Amino acid sequence: MGDISYGLRDKVAVVTGGSRGIGYELARELLAQGARVVICGRKKEGLDAAVASLQGGDRLMAVAAHIAREADVENLFAQGVKAFGRIDILINNVGMNLLTASLADTDPSLWNKILESNLTGTYLCSRKAALLMRTRKSGKIVNISSTAGHRASPGMSVYGIAKAGIEMMTRILAMELAPANIQVNAVAPGVVRTEFSRPFWSNEELCRMIVKDIPAGRIAETRDVVHPALFLCSSYADYITGQTILVDGGSSVA
Repeated sequence: MGDISYGLRDKVAVVTGGSRGIGYELARELLAQGARVVICGRKKEGLDAAVASLQGGDRLMAVAAHIAREADVENLFAQGVKAFGRIDILINNVGMNLLTASLADTDPSLWNKILESNLTGTYLCSRKAALLMRTRKSGKIVNISSTAGHRASPGMSVYGIAKAGIEMMTRILAMELAPANIQVNAVAPGVVRTEFSRPFWSNEELCRMIVKDIPAGRIAETRDVVHPALFLCSSYADYITGQTILVDGGSSVA
């Protein structure tokens, strides 16, 4: 088990985009905490590799799903309930950031692709989880957002708009689901050292420019995102809802 106990033993968690990056580390730590975990991703080979690496045994299952497709989302949650009996936690981690031109010059097809992956997928998964959790009057939904949803950044316009939408969705769902004892929160990191953000941190000059504006003097590691998210999944956060925790090394207050 991890060094910190969040009281998640035997909880059932769905982690979207759980085959790599932050999602993989979330799944790994949830398993270490004794939870039962359902991961999803679009590519079966990636899921198979993650399952082999995570070694979760009968506490881990993987479901191939494109979360922007309602039928795939329905199947994802149906498989999770069939295997583990219920869903206690949803972590919406899937994200896509394809660098774009100015917003006016962005092709509508790229706009649709980015919003579908980030915003529509988060909506469809949150909706399904909420319907299941509401019958049990208990649940946690945690959305992985981004500081891009707070600050306009060159090349990240559509991604930032999608993440800003996720944070508004977080607040709306929190208000609507509070009577059912379901808490909905978000974690918004800056640049995190994953394959997803490799174009930023692997370029030494660009990385120096990014770090220059971070008081902590470094970009985030996956653990910096995982632990705030798991805290929000725990009973210790039962009176916290509708909030976004910025995980940015102080860049938002510098």
